[in-house]
Amino acid sequence: MPAVNDHPNNTPPTAPPAHDGDEALRSPIRPKPPEDLLPRSGMIAKAEQLRARQTMEALPSVQANPLNAPDGPQAALEQLRRKMESVATEFGEGKINRAQFNAIYGRYSEQRTIIERLIQRNPENQAWKQAAAPGHTSFLRDHFEARLLSYLVYQHGLTTPLMMGGRQQPDMNQIVQVLQTLWGLPSRPKVGLARKAMGSGQWLVLALGEFAVTLVLYQLEPSAAQGNLVRDLHADFERANKLALERGTRSLDRFVFPQRALTEKQF
Repeated sequence: MPAVNDHPNNTPPTAPPAHDGDEALRSPIRPKPPEDLLPRSGMIAKAEQLRARQTMEALPSVQANPLNAPDGPQAALEQLRRKMESVATEFGEGKINRAQFNAIYGRYSEQRTIIERLIQRNPENQAWKQAAAPGHTSFLRDHFEARLLSYLVYQHGLTTPLMMGGRQQPDMNQIVQVLQTLWGLPSRPKVGLARKAMGSGQWLVLALGEFAVTLVLYQLEPSAAQGNLVRDLHADFERANKLALERGTRSLDRFVFPQRALTEKQF
């Protein structure tokens, strides 16, 4: 898509001299997960399941809650089936991403297979209790959650971000390409939400408004709930700063930035 040339300041966006207060961009403290964390099929999925299993085996065992412990192998299988249905519902409602679903659902499926094989070989064997013990899914849910890297807020047609923050400096060349494509659309909508894989395991969420756009970079694919949060924060940004945006104000002390909640929540 060709760049827009009808604005006098339409040059490649550059980072501003100052960042979002004390939230200066810096290298992430949390180790980055591998780049191929979204299991798809075949050998990739098998390799990912193996890595997840090896990680779980290295974790301390979690004792079952006696109050919720099943009283037999069939009850354990039924409990696992309900858990599998629950995580499928979570994904369907946009509360978790694909990597979280694959890891957690795979964990429950593995437990189910082990119990079925144990009782098939020896219905009196009590080893099913160990296989049915809960644990690890909280770790998987956290480990495969999309992590915010950075966010930028641009007024339309201006090449310097009004605000940016986060833990990692974004690739401004990629940001340039996204903005040029956006501003070059012949019939750009007034509002919208989009997300795009950017490579190296990174994903971009773009929330579009009448006067500005918010771009948020995540490590791993964000859930629908995370994308909806970006959309809502940008809508509140335009609602709270309507007069300043209409006048083309650039003074930061005239604005409030709901997007700062992204770094506070560490999505």
